[in-house]
Amino acid sequence: MTNPNTPSSAGPGAGDDDAEPASPACVLVFNANDPSGAGGIAGDVTAIASVGAHALPVVTGAYVRDTAEVFDHFAFDEEAVAEQARAILEDVPVQVIKVGFVGSPENLSTIAGIAADYAQVPLIAYMPTLSWWDENQIDLYLDAFRELLLPQTTVLVGNHSTLWRWLLPDWSSDRSPSPRDIAKAASEMGVPYTLVTGVPLPDQFLDNVLATPQSVLGSEKFERFEAVFSGAGDTLSAALAALVASGTDLAAAVTEALGYLDRCLDGGFRPGMGNVVPDRLFWAQPETEGDELTDEQAQALQVLDMPAHDTKH
Repeated sequence: MTNPNTPSSAGPGAGDDDAEPASPACVLVFNANDPSGAGGIAGDVTAIASVGAHALPVVTGAYVRDTAEVFDHFAFDEEAVAEQARAILEDVPVQVIKVGFVGSPENLSTIAGIAADYAQVPLIAYMPTLSWWDENQIDLYLDAFRELLLPQTTVLVGNHSTLWRWLLPDWSSDRSPSPRDIAKAASEMGVPYTLVTGVPLPDQFLDNVLATPQSVLGSEKFERFEAVFSGAGDTLSAALAALVASGTDLAAAVTEALGYLDRCLDGGFRPGMGNVVPDRLFWAQPETEGDELTDEQAQALQVLDMPAHDTKH
């Protein structure tokens, strides 16, 4: 891995003799507040803590939404975003930067500048679907993300259809683009690794593939859930950021993050009248009668250092 943002890189201060050896790794998170708790900053903080790292949340704006749909979004001024980030970066060594939806091209420019100043820190970027937004705003945001943030990005995470429409808008083949096709398009903007989720497979299965333009580094196939979820992408990308920050190799971190997401979705709940929310603290739920873990589930919890005796299937 030759990219300066490679996930094997240690964050600033990671090797300092004065650092507390028992302290969790720190992830600087840029995302909007989601009042439904499904995704956004709430989803990031819970997933990062659940996997064993410490989140440093920088709020970039706020959604107006319920559990069913997004109605609007209000972006913070870029100076407010910059001051939040700069203040904590001067105090705390950061091992990974995670970027979700930040609301405006100006905020993307600010975050790209901060990332450039901390080029040795891996950056994991998640691109959600923006279909709820005004078309002109979507175009401006995606253009700014492509030009400003992708060159700073170590791992790009996104759904197959979302990344296809964004990075390969002129795709004309009869076949759908493969994860490697999408990774190649991302690499042209400087992204070394792309995690493509939700790739359709036969028999109601979905594939999730970590790819470079040259090869597939890993894949995990899951059975399609019947329910509609909110916050799955933020959960996955936040867990991945936490695992990479904690020193896990990228391919292994992707496998573990996908396993964690699968358990979160399996234990998902519906707090309102809309979509299902991932249960990012599934392992902390009280054990019910007849609730037994499979060997595979117990092994996954051991990898993530979660208490198996409190786990809900």
